[in-house]
Amino acid sequence: MANVLIVDDAKFMRMTLKNMLNTSDYTVVGEAENGEQAIEEYRRLQPDLVTMDITMPVMDGLTAAKSILRDFPDARIIMCSAMGQQKMVIEAIEAGAKDFIVKPFDGSRVIESMNRVCKA
Repeated sequence: MANVLIVDDAKFMRMTLKNMLNTSDYTVVGEAENGEQAIEEYRRLQPDLVTMDITMPVMDGLTAAKSILRDFPDARIIMCSAMGQQKMVIEAIEAGAKDFIVKPFDGSRVIESMNRVCKA
């Protein structure tokens, strides 16, 4: 059982991911709607895994991921991006993100990615 922090500015997306994870070995322990909240929640909860949207207000996911990984080098972060953000995805992977999933989410792809990242 792995604990997950879901970070996305769209409540609908957070709910979608949460519903996908309800039937799996993952427990959603927290949610954040921007990068600043993500960093705070990561420090507080220290989850096993983070799903991080790239485009958000206040602080984007890339900046938040870099900040989390600077303080917690073992953090497992999966970036979430809409189509057409390949450059950002590559930047995220270079910054230390473990994988990326594309929106709209495909349930089996999300779980597959999480399983792979958690076993790594």
